[in-house]
Amino acid sequence: MVSVKPLWIEDKPFTAVHVQLPKTNLLVISNDIGYVMCGALDIDLLNEKLADRGIVAGRAIGVRTMEDLLEASLEKVTITAKEKYGWIEGMSCREALLKL
Repeated sequence: MVSVKPLWIEDKPFTAVHVQLPKTNLLVISNDIGYVMCGALDIDLLNEKLADRGIVAGRAIGVRTMEDLLEASLEKVTITAKEKYGWIEGMSCREALLKL
C-alpha cells in the first residue's frame, strides 16, 4: 500500500509518503527543496554520481513511522544539504526540515 498525505511542521507544508514493502517500510517527508528519508536512501550515490543535481537530502535509520522519522537523528546528509541549509549529522529530521 502507498499513502501520500500532507504534513505540516509548524507553519511549513510537507508531503509524507509511506510505502509498505515486504518486511519493511519506505518513509519520506519532502517539500519542493529537499527531503528526509528512512535508511533506504543512498546518500553516497547522491553525493558521488548525482552531485551535479545539488540534491538536498538526509537519511535516518531505525524508523518505522512518520513520527519516528521526524524525531530521528540524521545519520547522513548530502553535501548540498550541509552547505546550503546547515544540516549536520545528529540533527533531528524535524529540525533539518524546518531549515528549508
